[in-house]
Amino acid sequence: MFVATLLEKADIHINGDRPWDMRLNAHGVIEDALARGNLGLGERYMDGDWETDDLDKFFFKLMRARLPDQVNHSKLVFHHLKTRLVNLQTAKRAFQVGEAHYDLGNDFYAAMLDKRMTYTCGYWKNAKTLDEAQEAKLDLICRKLKLKPGMRVLDIGCGWGSFMAYAAEHYGVECVGLTISKEQAEYGKQLMQSGLPVEFRLKDYRDETEQFDRIVSVGMFEHVGRKNYREYMQVANHCLKDDGLFLLHTIGKNVRNTSPDPWIDKYIFPNGELPALSQVTNAAESLFVVEDVHNFGADYDRTLMAWYKNFEASWPQFKDQFSERFYRMWRYYLLSCAGAFRARDIQLWQFVLSKKGVLSGYDRVS
Repeated sequence: MFVATLLEKADIHINGDRPWDMRLNAHGVIEDALARGNLGLGERYMDGDWETDDLDKFFFKLMRARLPDQVNHSKLVFHHLKTRLVNLQTAKRAFQVGEAHYDLGNDFYAAMLDKRMTYTCGYWKNAKTLDEAQEAKLDLICRKLKLKPGMRVLDIGCGWGSFMAYAAEHYGVECVGLTISKEQAEYGKQLMQSGLPVEFRLKDYRDETEQFDRIVSVGMFEHVGRKNYREYMQVANHCLKDDGLFLLHTIGKNVRNTSPDPWIDKYIFPNGELPALSQVTNAAESLFVVEDVHNFGADYDRTLMAWYKNFEASWPQFKDQFSERFYRMWRYYLLSCAGAFRARDIQLWQFVLSKKGVLSGYDRVS
């Protein structure tokens, strides 16, 4: 059997007894996965048609053996063409991901994330807990940006304001954050009322015109899309003062001309797309000097597993609000992504950019 032979390359058995083996509960699962890739595999998992005790390890083995690259998914031609020919991240579409994903409810994310509600990769170099890893990441960004009291900082895609609050508290800066999520903007009002010099703006990045001493964008570039990378960099260039620094934190992929994952696109991050390294640098060309690039993608595996642990622990308080299919969808999302980062199939980059180059050189921070 072709599929059994293929899976053997990843040390995965169908109906095996090891934790990462795949157990079939219905007919047609394999055929659906072959025809529709991760969209077919993910939907059948959501329906309970197959199971594994160790989903993250299943995906680690699958991705490490590069099995998806060895299958031609016949029913995804339209998806591939659409992502190449259509601008799925226009200003009109920008708020779709906020409504579909980030507006699930602040209580839901508060239960899953760290105490600051930081929904991006933590920095685990010297951390033992999720809270420590996220604060270490926030401090790393502040140090890379060389923040000083009185500076004004623009946060493009500010989330629930964890960076802005941390930077304001520890480095004495003023922050303006852009978000396309109504729930995040509502949450931001609490921070603004607390006396911190932070401001939330419910707007698309393309509509911002003010200039700032520093710009940061953490986990937002994944929503920009290949047809808009250059415009994004132009906006950042316009909004940054000549002697400023811009830190871009983004998930990235190893291969340039690939389409967004169809399951992630449909169920988790509508219209999202991971950039390749060359796409980031090409978009920045003539607008910015790349001062530093830092890859700590392996840390996202540990971050996702911490989120998954919190999600499982808090599920009883949300199971009446969400369906069993949502539970399996969210489980699939967190654990499949953890496996992909563990396999180093996707990366996490932090770029430090300047408009004209830092005179005498940029001192790298780690």
